[in-house]
Amino acid sequence: MAADQLGPDQKLYDQTVSKAIAYLRTKGQAEDGTFTKAAGPGVTALCATALMKAGVSPNDPTVAKSLAYLESMVQPNGGIHAKGSRLPNYETCIIMMCFSEANQAGRYSKQLKGAEKFVRDLQWAEDDDIAGDDYNYGGGGYGGDSRPDLSNTAYLVDALKSVGAGADDQALQKALVFVSRCQNLESEFNTTPLAGKVNDGGFYYTVAAEGAGGKEDANGGLRSYGSMTYAGLKSMVYAGVDADDPRVKAALTWIGKHYTVEANPGMGDAGLYYYYQTFAKALDVTGQDTITDAAGNKHDWRAELCQELAKRQNEDGSFTNSNKRWLEGDANLSTGFALLALSYCKPPAK
Repeated sequence: MAADQLGPDQKLYDQTVSKAIAYLRTKGQAEDGTFTKAAGPGVTALCATALMKAGVSPNDPTVAKSLAYLESMVQPNGGIHAKGSRLPNYETCIIMMCFSEANQAGRYSKQLKGAEKFVRDLQWAEDDDIAGDDYNYGGGGYGGDSRPDLSNTAYLVDALKSVGAGADDQALQKALVFVSRCQNLESEFNTTPLAGKVNDGGFYYTVAAEGAGGKEDANGGLRSYGSMTYAGLKSMVYAGVDADDPRVKAALTWIGKHYTVEANPGMGDAGLYYYYQTFAKALDVTGQDTITDAAGNKHDWRAELCQELAKRQNEDGSFTNSNKRWLEGDANLSTGFALLALSYCKPPAK
């Protein structure tokens, strides 16, 4: 497979992206600039970010209205979330990525500085008397007293990366401790009782409380699944773990064995669009242009993902998941996720 053959068909890519943008512009957004306001500001931030990553300017009326709404979410303590939100860390991290994307000429630098301090303070670490051997250590949760999990920890890592945090950043290194413990891989980085029970190199949702509520395996371990494995891999790369590290090698081996764009491996159609955007971003940041599956077949994942999304796109340009778990029955959320995924599938420049 020659390098100049990689990537999706330009026409198919452009059509799929254009239709998704048109849907969000004409049907998805409310007059006040929000997308699915009842779900909180996270969906609005996600859709605005997706539009900007698809090439829509922050000054475009659609994006500008969303940004104005999100500006109203800035709280006195630096958090950017709905007043009284039960998800302050999650919402702030999503909005940080949105403001970072829109931060032309330092427009949001002040808000981002306050938000960065806010999410750093929420990380489970020494400031909360959490020692390094505590399974919560380094993780991020939804906020408040919510126990940490890999999804929110990955959002925390993404948010800090968006404001310039490097691999040696203390918060990213602490997050790496938690992320490593969410991998089904017995090693010096994961000596928890769960580490060797499955030992397939994939990742699961949380090691906190010894993974309470998530036991799926006959040996008492936790099932690895797609979206968490890509989230874990991406977070490790951002924290400076290189390609020769056994954790990265094990994750890529799991990915090869379970490669698919038709489902969220281990979860079926649950969280499918979240999976798509995590899958695409992780493979992009790790520099994986192709994935070789268990049968030895090489896959141009960008082309295959674009084809799959084009096939799943509704006539009006939206995306929806028939499995409504995690709000993916909502067209705005799923369309935002799909557009984000597509932003990592751009055809190579000629």
